[in-house]
Amino acid sequence: QHFRSITRSTMKIAAFAPLFLAATVAASNPFAPSTSGNAKSKYMNKLMRGAKVTENSQLRRLDDAEEYIPDITQYSVKFQQCQFIKAYSDEEAKEDADTVLLTQRFVIFRLCPSESCGTCRNNYGEYMVDLLTYLEAVVEYESELQQEMCNTCEEYCQADDDGEEQNDEERKLKKFTRKLEMDCDSCVDECDKIENMEDNGYMEATEFLDCEMIYDPEDDGSAAYYGGPICSSSGTKIKIGVFEDEDCTILDSSKNVDDYLGGEDAGMQLSHALLKKTYDADNCISCLVVEEEDENEDEDNDQDEEEKEAEVTEMCEALYEDAAKCEKQHGFDNGYSDYAEYSNQLMQEELVCDFINSIQKGTYDEVGEIKVKGKNSLGGGSTTGIQKFALTFFILGTAGLAAYAATLHMKITSGGKADLAASGGNMA
Repeated sequence: QHFRSITRSTMKIAAFAPLFLAATVAASNPFAPSTSGNAKSKYMNKLMRGAKVTENSQLRRLDDAEEYIPDITQYSVKFQQCQFIKAYSDEEAKEDADTVLLTQRFVIFRLCPSESCGTCRNNYGEYMVDLLTYLEAVVEYESELQQEMCNTCEEYCQADDDGEEQNDEERKLKKFTRKLEMDCDSCVDECDKIENMEDNGYMEATEFLDCEMIYDPEDDGSAAYYGGPICSSSGTKIKIGVFEDEDCTILDSSKNVDDYLGGEDAGMQLSHALLKKTYDADNCISCLVVEEEDENEDEDNDQDEEEKEAEVTEMCEALYEDAAKCEKQHGFDNGYSDYAEYSNQLMQEELVCDFINSIQKGTYDEVGEIKVKGKNSLGGGSTTGIQKFALTFFILGTAGLAAYAATLHMKITSGGKADLAASGGNMA
């Protein structure tokens, strides 16, 4: 009965998995600036493609003119877990597919206070978002940071090689080291590897965020194969795997994606340097936009500069807006749970938190199947003192009843023989 109860609870939570992201999609971007047609708007539109506004959307459009904008500038994004989940799909059922289960991919991440992001034990928010949305946002951010690093490296470190005036050279190198926390030798070496990646036999793993064909069967008539992101190492890592379908839902774990790279020039390997930054447990990505320093500005006049309002990075905007949220129980201070107008967030939050918690406790395996024997199922937890006492009582009671039944059986049998013997004597 305990197992059936837990299984029903797990299935009930799992049934809501396909609805979480649809319920949390925004009707409008609460972070959007007043201007239109800018790069940020295009970026957000790309991330929000296919999103449908529902009457239960958490971030719905307000009737009044003023919108509530959460302040997450003092928080940082920290990866927690990647998870595949197989759930019932109406579309698969209508198409008479081999299975009615559709594999969905999610990432759980936290918004941690930047000053304590390393431990992130208190006052954080926990969120779940579609894997592709997460990867697109974080990879774009890290790619821009990488490009900025190489541009800065080329500008400042090349200036060092050309022998500029000593004072100007020291100032630039000092600024460069402080900004990127990297010296010239390190950055020149890293940027050289990035620039010559293909010549060195490598392909960027982030090119396979969308499902891409890696083997075309036209030549030999065999099955096609596709490359796409997968969750590995119990959800602690994200890698590129081989799939049998163009939607990257049927994983073939027996194959290695490196065996299918390069086409005729086989032998290429994936470079995971950039992809690793999306799931590095020690990587805290700040949500605060760092303003560029003006080289011509005297540092002594910084106090005279008009104070600017803190701005949230595009990556954090996209992830926060599009994620299912579990904030209140972790003491998150600046989210929607404290805003009276967003009562729907509070109504859904308990369900979202329960679902995230079930994933973290190992309800699903790496391919998205529900585990029959996990931490939440029979045999996965410890036995309480009352349960031990009850079990001992029933075992001893059963043994006692068995002994009593055996004794009673012997008495009845013995009594019958005695009566039979007496009856035989009288007849004689």
